[in-house]
Amino acid sequence: MEYDDEVAFLANQKLYHLSRENDDQGRRPWCLTVSFTHPHDPYVARRKYWDLYENCEHLLPEVGAMPLEQQDPHSQRIIFSCDYKNFDVTEEDIRRSRRAYFANISYLDDKVGELVDTLTRTRMLDNTYILFCSDHGDMLGERGLWFKMNFFEGSARVPLMVAGPGIPPGLHTTPTSNLDVTPTLADLAGISMDEVKPWTDGISLVPMIDGVERTEPVLMEYAAEASYAPLVGIREGKWKYIHCELDPEQLYDLDADPKELTNLATDPAHAETLGRFRAKREARWDMKAFDSAVRESQARRWVVYEALRNGAYYPWDHQPLARASERYMRNHMNLDNLEESKRYPRGE
Repeated sequence: MEYDDEVAFLANQKLYHLSRENDDQGRRPWCLTVSFTHPHDPYVARRKYWDLYENCEHLLPEVGAMPLEQQDPHSQRIIFSCDYKNFDVTEEDIRRSRRAYFANISYLDDKVGELVDTLTRTRMLDNTYILFCSDHGDMLGERGLWFKMNFFEGSARVPLMVAGPGIPPGLHTTPTSNLDVTPTLADLAGISMDEVKPWTDGISLVPMIDGVERTEPVLMEYAAEASYAPLVGIREGKWKYIHCELDPEQLYDLDADPKELTNLATDPAHAETLGRFRAKREARWDMKAFDSAVRESQARRWVVYEALRNGAYYPWDHQPLARASERYMRNHMNLDNLEESKRYPRGE
């Protein structure tokens, strides 16, 4: 958690710096990424946030652990990868894990609130767009699964919120994608995506903000822990389709079955819908080439991994430099000039 404390501290310091910085044309546009770790496993929380959820009604999952033979093959692989035979996860373990996760959501709320407060006090809030999103969810015991690693709602459904000038409060339930983040930010900033393509997909969500429904399907890919071959998914309207070359297909009607308990892929009544999603998948993905590319990438990274640990190892992490002599008040600085350049709002 000290990591996220530092992220928030440095982000706030950067906002102060940006509020004071001007060029010949006036204040320059800026974009700041503030990347927190929480909420995340391990499920550890600070007492002040833990206590908020003492009597929470959601400390047990709506769908509890399922017999292994009732799980789909990929979920079985996840369970085996977590070494489930050597652990006896009790109901109290589940309650405490979920309570800590919820507590850390509140912890993160406070950190985001600090940023909004700084934007307010530096008079930048009214012309700043804020986009908040997450990279994955957590099953938190639903279906007996933990962490991410799958396309069920607990793992794949994440928050995506945009606020700023001209954006009215509202809730949009149409599925979107994190691939839409870059086009949306570019649109809000007046930047042509022609300067960014072809390395990004997704569409701008600004039309959705303005009331135009998003109709494009949401595409998903997974080829990491517990997978023996890549998984792909398509979310379109009420439907979710999941495919892996090793496994039976999955098709869920999320309106009728929000808990994703009934796989309709083998139901003849939904054969036409299944065929439509198969065609979309075949048009989008060459699964054999996808699998080959993943394994080639793994092989390259294993070579690098071994090489880095030959001799003296030094991590590749970014090492930010700070000019300490130019920060805050130093003896070589003229106090009058410092007051004028660093105080915000400017003194009169």
